[in-house]
Amino acid sequence: MNLKTTPPTDAKTRFLNKKRSHVTDKTIHNYDATLRQFLDFLDSEGTTDMRDVTSDTIARFEEHRLRSVKPITCRNDMRIVKNFIQFCESIQAVPARLHELIQVTKIKPGDEVCDDFVTREEAVAILDRLSKFDYASTRHVVFLLLWKCGMRISGLRALDVEDFDEGRPAIEIRHRPGTRTPLKRKLDSERDVFITPETAEVVADYIETTRPDVTDDYDRTPLIATTHGRASRTTITKHVYLSTSPCFYNGGTCPFNEDPQECQATSWGHASKCPGSVSPHALRRGYVTAARNAGQPKDVTGDRVNMSGSILDRHYDKGSHDEKAERRKDFLKDI
Repeated sequence: MNLKTTPPTDAKTRFLNKKRSHVTDKTIHNYDATLRQFLDFLDSEGTTDMRDVTSDTIARFEEHRLRSVKPITCRNDMRIVKNFIQFCESIQAVPARLHELIQVTKIKPGDEVCDDFVTREEAVAILDRLSKFDYASTRHVVFLLLWKCGMRISGLRALDVEDFDEGRPAIEIRHRPGTRTPLKRKLDSERDVFITPETAEVVADYIETTRPDVTDDYDRTPLIATTHGRASRTTITKHVYLSTSPCFYNGGTCPFNEDPQECQATSWGHASKCPGSVSPHALRRGYVTAARNAGQPKDVTGDRVNMSGSILDRHYDKGSHDEKAERRKDFLKDI
């Protein structure tokens, strides 16, 4: 079979276009970010034609990535590269079966589990701080709903004002890919999540007093909004990083011996540099753990956050051995 001359950028564009029909925008973003790293590596080696890519090229890329990222990240990168190479085979840009020579990065059994999570005590302290000094602000509502509902960031971002049912009260999470707010598991992620009257009151006050009166590019009324329309994932993430910086909620004391008045990590856009701040997903882990410790059944928790029991156990429930033993205590029978 004669291979066709194919610049790496052309192959990447065709690969992403093919994927767009059946994966979410977030997945496309992840594919694009990884392949940009791969194409930059090819460029650094002077490779301008996919025909010149070999299994050794890809193995050197893996070595290159492992010098700057964790094995779990490299494993995900290599899976995407392997998928990309398989597509390149289909358009005769690389030799057939090249993808079979790619060995995806091996990781230790515990490496794929992230331990970052917000404890109930930390969440209470953060919400107390927000309620007192930033009541019904965008930051307050972002943290409140992520914590109280245990939802993914895509679910929060997808909410419209109309998805808040103050009467029940509840949050209605819906998959709307045609207007750029898809959910991770598509229609399977749709659900209604009950919230307390206290949480509903904060959301209602936010809508009444703080939320910018804007629509998005599809004439929808985003719940989490900026003056430009629907808040981006990046904006939501920045709010969480700032909220979870220890000096934000513990009275201004830095556990890392920095001066909060001078520390760059206390400013918008730089809070992720704080060793103590965490991403939105840490709230999801924290909610699951707190809910299970409070006695909420696993299936109820899983349905509420749209998660299978096995995933919940392996990746999200961060209860200690003592806490898990206490949960089982009331169910023990003397036999």
